[in-house]
Amino acid sequence: MFLLSSQVSAQSQTIASDLAIARPVTSRHAMVVSQEAAASRVGIDILKKGGNAVDAAVAIGFSLAVTLPRAGNLGGGGFMLIHLSESKTTTCVDYRETAPALTTKDMFLNEKRQPDRMKSLFSGLSIGVPGTVAGLELAWRKYGSGRFTFAELIAPAAALARQGLMVDDDLADSLPFAAAALARHPSSAKIYLRPDKTAPRPGDHLALNDLVATLETIASRGAAGFYTGPVAEKIVAAVQEAGGRMTLEDLAGYHAVERAPVRGNYRGHGIVSMPPPSSGGVHIIEIANILEGFPLGAQGFNSAATIHAMAEAEKLAFADRSLYLGDPDFVQIPVSSLISKIYADDLRKKIVSDHARPAIEVSPGRPERYESDQTTHFSIVDENGNAVANTYTLNLPYGSGLVAEGTGVLLNVELDDFSAKPGAPNNYGLLGGDANAPAPAKRPLSSMSPTMVFKDGMLELVTGGAGGSRIISIVLQIILDTVDHGLNVAEAAQAPRVHHQWQPDELRIERGVSPDTIRILEAFGHRVVVREAIGSAYTIARKDGLLTGAADPRHRGALAEGY
Repeated sequence: MFLLSSQVSAQSQTIASDLAIARPVTSRHAMVVSQEAAASRVGIDILKKGGNAVDAAVAIGFSLAVTLPRAGNLGGGGFMLIHLSESKTTTCVDYRETAPALTTKDMFLNEKRQPDRMKSLFSGLSIGVPGTVAGLELAWRKYGSGRFTFAELIAPAAALARQGLMVDDDLADSLPFAAAALARHPSSAKIYLRPDKTAPRPGDHLALNDLVATLETIASRGAAGFYTGPVAEKIVAAVQEAGGRMTLEDLAGYHAVERAPVRGNYRGHGIVSMPPPSSGGVHIIEIANILEGFPLGAQGFNSAATIHAMAEAEKLAFADRSLYLGDPDFVQIPVSSLISKIYADDLRKKIVSDHARPAIEVSPGRPERYESDQTTHFSIVDENGNAVANTYTLNLPYGSGLVAEGTGVLLNVELDDFSAKPGAPNNYGLLGGDANAPAPAKRPLSSMSPTMVFKDGMLELVTGGAGGSRIISIVLQIILDTVDHGLNVAEAAQAPRVHHQWQPDELRIERGVSPDTIRILEAFGHRVVVREAIGSAYTIARKDGLLTGAADPRHRGALAEGY
């Protein structure tokens, strides 16, 4: 007899089950999952030496700045979700980049008052004040184990930088796509390109001497060594030479912010995620609330009915994102309304089971009535049950392509995440309005979504992903695949993904979804587009004393490792 996925979930969660088509890494003590193997091993080494999950996260964050230069960074920013098992509390560190003080609302418009992509993507105006170093220091100072100094957690990254980078297949895959951006800046080309400005080949060696010096300065002076003094002066000089408005005062005044997470509940599982200025947590919960009214398990994993429900729910959430989300220090966001179950009930009524609503017919809702590649992620659980989900980014591969001369630091292109003009799409096709308009010291809206799931108050899942606007769909599907369809984390990591973000009006699907399913979705009215791989996810599950981890197979060099 054929069993629906909902009927076999308990069995398929068992790693040794014959039903499993992919097996995660398992361990009894601790687990690290990241996009780059050397960084994962750095984290495991810290845990084995008695560090906690936050200690490991700091060491991994600095190490990825060396070993994964297209996304790991000192010159970008991100979000860290921290769970402390003893106190059973979860908190967020927001180290998103900020706009310089000289930022103006219209700085990305041309003389015709239209968005200028050269300004928002390829000039110094696009570079936000970096937050990574301040964020990692705040996390260590408040939540580290106390067994390591900040310098000791930076030391593995400095050691890796001294060795330089041997170009492996993964690095050789990514550098050709960024070669043109890197070639525009001699300071970048001399590090990441060959003398003839072509991309390095496997086996080439990249020297990182300036990055070594910067890491050593941060190790000796803390975050102040990055935000003031010679390193800061070189960053400001590079940004201003590229046409940007960053000043020494902007860097010296940067601070990471601790925020309360956003919380929801899906079929008895608690979802805890990043609040604004991330849009991820709010909309993962909003979409999950809508989908809770559909029997996804009975409908089947990646069936036409399940994909249709997800796509229609995502359209509604991304429409809301365009109007309501921004930096909470600047705009009032109706978070409690957007994640209200009652609001979800109202939105669900707009979904027809066999008909796709055109995006032009979908508009932001009225939540106030219900008041009640380029990015990388890593997940960590230590032997005491403390956990970290961390996502940080440069926005585009290798960010702006600009290395601040003498620092080895690749700078972000994060201010493109602002809405240059209401209704104008950013690099990921996302629409926004005045809530996400550029302003001094403001943090641009993000889709980064470090997330944890709990069952009966116990940590169950630590996850997050990379992939721009698609991160929301990635994390959502990791949750749905494990909760509704009973997949283990390795199966969920490799499962074909789908994504709809309202505008553009297309349902993006990875290869691997049945052609029959696609034909049904097209008959419903969806414009189905088989596109490039939809990002990546790095996940740890915890159940009955066993940790299981999975690194996304879409990226070379990723590693899940435990002990």
